[in-house]
Amino acid sequence: MRLTKQTNYAVRMLMYCAANDGHLSRIPEIAKAYGVSELFLFKILQPLNKAGLVETVRGRNGGVRLPKPASEITLFDIVKVTEDSFAMAECFEAGEIDCPLVDSCGLNAALRKALNAFFEVLQQYSIDDLVKARPQINFLLGLDHLTHPKTAAA
Repeated sequence: MRLTKQTNYAVRMLMYCAANDGHLSRIPEIAKAYGVSELFLFKILQPLNKAGLVETVRGRNGGVRLPKPASEITLFDIVKVTEDSFAMAECFEAGEIDCPLVDSCGLNAALRKALNAFFEVLQQYSIDDLVKARPQINFLLGLDHLTHPKTAAA
């Protein structure tokens, strides 16, 4: 299974917003930080906003922010919004299937079990977990103005 670029960029966008906590994030800044297309980020923004994973503020000083704590947004929340299909084999897809074993196939059951395990793991990780796992994330994303340098002991 391979996740789409849409999912990858959506996770990155939410990580940026979490690292930029307390400030509005602007799409051009996010695009620059990751070296990705602004247009693509705007496209991803719509389903994320509709699902309540981001909040947009319009206007000259507008931007994007998380509507709730990053600890409450799981990877599963993002994946279910950004991925179109989780069909791992033909028998997962809707419609007419040619296989005579479709209703009693061990492969189908094994793949479904694997997919459910994948979803369970995604539910265990939040955006906050990803951000806190990288202490230098603000520096790496160009958000160093939000970090407070430690003062040296005298």
